[in-house]
Amino acid sequence: MKCEVEFDEDGLVARIARAGRDILRRAGAYVRRVAQRKVVTSPKPSTPGQPPHSRRGLIKRAILFASDGERSVLVGPGFNFVGESASAHEFGGKYRRERYPKRPLMGPALKESAPRLAKLWRDAVK
Repeated sequence: MKCEVEFDEDGLVARIARAGRDILRRAGAYVRRVAQRKVVTSPKPSTPGQPPHSRRGLIKRAILFASDGERSVLVGPGFNFVGESASAHEFGGKYRRERYPKRPLMGPALKESAPRLAKLWRDAVK
């Protein structure tokens, strides 16, 4: 019995790259959605250790994601929308001469999303 096998290495590499771009975009969108759901619109500040509250919903709308198309995705509040205030909330620190306690948002959102992100990669290349 004779058997011949053809292997299209270039085709496989292209499929993997395409699947990777797709999954990264979906992962970024998912983490963004989780983070947005954690932000509560309220006139009162959140308690330290909890995600920040947003008076007008600006923080929710400022959370963006972008992929470099190959290997990484960046998710977080856009600097042009919220400036340095998001950093002061996330890690604690000074902003406009006031000291802010830690009110992490993106770290907990990523932790909560991690199990789902692994499932996105399953059967990505067909």
